[in-house]
Amino acid sequence: MALDATGMGTGTGPVTVQRGVPAGAERRAAELYWDAFGRKLGPALNPPDKAVPFIAAHLNADRAVCALLDGQLVGLAGYQLGGRTFTGGSAADVLRAYGHLRGLHRLLLLALFERHPAPGQLVMDGIAVDPNLRGRGVGSLLIEEVAAVAAEQDRREIRLDVIDTNPRARALYERRGFTAVRTERTPYLRGLLGFGAVTTMRRAVGTRGTGER
Repeated sequence: MALDATGMGTGTGPVTVQRGVPAGAERRAAELYWDAFGRKLGPALNPPDKAVPFIAAHLNADRAVCALLDGQLVGLAGYQLGGRTFTGGSAADVLRAYGHLRGLHRLLLLALFERHPAPGQLVMDGIAVDPNLRGRGVGSLLIEEVAAVAAEQDRREIRLDVIDTNPRARALYERRGFTAVRTERTPYLRGLLGFGAVTTMRRAVGTRGTGER
């Protein structure tokens, strides 16, 4: 899959999509992921100069599809499959990186973000795209590649969660065929995590959305 990036203001060739994070691009992947989700994950993993290296050191490179422009990583979409997610790291890893005293409450916060697939589901872990390329179709390419992974793994549907403070992402998912099925309101977490509701969305495998963004 490829997208013509001419005129995008960065890079000269097409945006291409591949399975897995390229070797040596782990730090860049972590930076993109943090740029997209740092506000959400900040209370659990801040400060950024500790969070980004932690994510880079513990990511599962084979649980993502990536967008490349001129050989550089410009976007990714993580997913959960076979009990492994894109962002890894055990409880012991968190405690080792942040210390036992500060690490325990971080583990409790990270537990709030855990999602487990039902039989026949593939859970997608959000999309991160370079700010210079947002709104240019990269997210759509990544979603369709995740859909291809789901089909190859005989999954019936793709599931994801989107927070109420990210309407742009929700609009993208809706254009790509996702439908909201449930909203969990957690106003008591707004002050702590910065959002007060999480909407679960699903898309049947084999369904395609509309539009190019």
